[in-house]
Amino acid sequence: MKNPIADLNKIFDSRIRLGVMSILIVNDNISFNDLKQMLELTDGNLASHLNTLEQAEFIQVHKGFIGRKTSTTYAITALGKQSFKAHLDALEKMIKKL
Repeated sequence: MKNPIADLNKIFDSRIRLGVMSILIVNDNISFNDLKQMLELTDGNLASHLNTLEQAEFIQVHKGFIGRKTSTTYAITALGKQSFKAHLDALEKMIKKL
């Protein structure tokens, strides 16, 4: 029997990164503050997980200004979308086999 977790992506083991990707896959982009509020996280905790996703090239960061205030938004990349969908497919296959 094949290892049922072999096709899962380790980056998505974290429930926070799983949540971030779930939000980004259905939104074109979303602000840091909206992500923080939706996931009920501290700035530092969210920033750490976003950094991991950015380093893996699963998300893009867009920094700009709204008036005089800084604005940081995030969007999923093509690689991120492909990797996340593959992870979800692997989860579904694993569940169906068990």
